Amino acid sequence: MSLFSFLFGTQVQNSNIKALQPETFKEQITRNNVQLIDVRTPNEFKSGHIKNAKNIDFFSKSFSNDISKLNKEKPVYVYCRSGNRSNKAANQLIKLGFTEIYDLKGGFLNWKE
Repeated sequence: MSLFSFLFGTQVQNSNIKALQPETFKEQITRNNVQLIDVRTPNEFKSGHIKNAKNIDFFSKSFSNDISKLNKEKPVYVYCRSGNRSNKAANQLIKLGFTEIYDLKGGFLNWKE
């Protein structure tokens, strides 16, 4: 993390993380065999989620352990409510060695079935 981003709290976008518009995100998750991860809380997940998503709560103590069990060779599509937690989760995935990560721009709030 640069001193600038540390001081000013700016999020640095890693080139392995691609933020996708909802239409593109939807197209890719329906067409490809992907790992779709919802990083919201279980209650948020129960109130509605994208079909075939797996819930791994970003705030859970077991989050790092749970996401480390995903297949590093396959793309990971991640989302949260607004895009903030999923960006943090995507950066955690990078640290664990994942190389192809897609983040839903605007989160579930931006999603339309």
